[in-house]
Amino acid sequence: METESQVVSEVHHTMQIPQWKRDEIEEIKNLINKYKVFGIIAMRGIPAKQLQKMRKDLKNIAYIKMSRNSLIDRAFKELNLKINNYIQDQTALIFTNENPFKLYKLLEENKTPAPIKAGAIAPKDIVVESGPTSFPPGPIVGDLQSAGIPAGIESGKVVIRETKTVAKSGEVVSQKLADMLTRLEIYPMEIGLDIRALFENGVVLEPDILDLDKNKYRSDFTTAVQKAWNLSVNINYPTKYNITLFLQKAYTDARNLAVNATIYTSSVMPTLLEKAHSQGMSLARRLMEKDIRAVSGIYTSSFLPVLLSTAHSHCMSLASIVMEKDINSVDEDLIEKLGKVTIKEKIETETEIEIKEEETEKEKEEEAASGLSSLFG
Repeated sequence: METESQVVSEVHHTMQIPQWKRDEIEEIKNLINKYKVFGIIAMRGIPAKQLQKMRKDLKNIAYIKMSRNSLIDRAFKELNLKINNYIQDQTALIFTNENPFKLYKLLEENKTPAPIKAGAIAPKDIVVESGPTSFPPGPIVGDLQSAGIPAGIESGKVVIRETKTVAKSGEVVSQKLADMLTRLEIYPMEIGLDIRALFENGVVLEPDILDLDKNKYRSDFTTAVQKAWNLSVNINYPTKYNITLFLQKAYTDARNLAVNATIYTSSVMPTLLEKAHSQGMSLARRLMEKDIRAVSGIYTSSFLPVLLSTAHSHCMSLASIVMEKDINSVDEDLIEKLGKVTIKEKIETETEIEIKEEETEKEKEEEAASGLSSLFG
């Protein structure tokens, strides 16, 4: 806790701050409270012309506030924001109501290549590719070689003979190398706003968090969805996304059970009849395999049709039994076929009765004639 002397010293120091500085601190505090997201950005090395263009490009998206580091630090302390470690070198503040990831991506995309200056630190490995240049033969060859670039003359042109890394990331670039890179139009630097950290609802978001790989993120999300789907299916956990699959599986399992258990229902009758027909045909084939005469000239036209007729008769009998129990379990085509068979059987029966009646009548007439003959001698 602060001692009384520290509080008095702080109050005294506050009273000595010029009004314009106090106004600046209040403005920073008001901006932090006004926007959903604010951040600390690095400003070193950005020419005034490029900064003006950046401000224009960010209009209606973000607001950039330039201020002294000491005043930014003071505003943070008064708001009890313990993020002063990000205030270093040339600093500015950026404010927005956009998504912080979207703002980071926008600032990165707006960066432009720039030549590196002598004494600057290489931000990445600087590589000079092999191939021809636009330079005519002359002192440029020696200048390139003195900068560590393998140059030579081929077919009347200056060429880079091999690909070479002339400076590794973190190394200081010499004056000669900086000059040659600029003449070769190799621009290792990027001019733009570098975010040191963004703050949203008390959460600190640094560049390594903000720099999302969209393709990897999309791939990870797709994999997660697939694994969640497989898990829900494997543990039989119904949701509105997989319920259709569960219903289809339940219907298939129930139908297979009905077929295997020979349960007569309207949905499985066609399958049962096909199964009976197939078994009949299989039986006929097995009989033919056991008795070669079944395919000889003796039985080809007689024995096989009888087997097929018997199998067909068994199928029709099965359908008749099912129809007696539940007429809805047999489709209309089969009912029609069964009706034709019944009518045929009825006609045959009636014909037999008529023949028998005629024979009985004839016998009666013969007996009467025989009686008359014996009576009249």
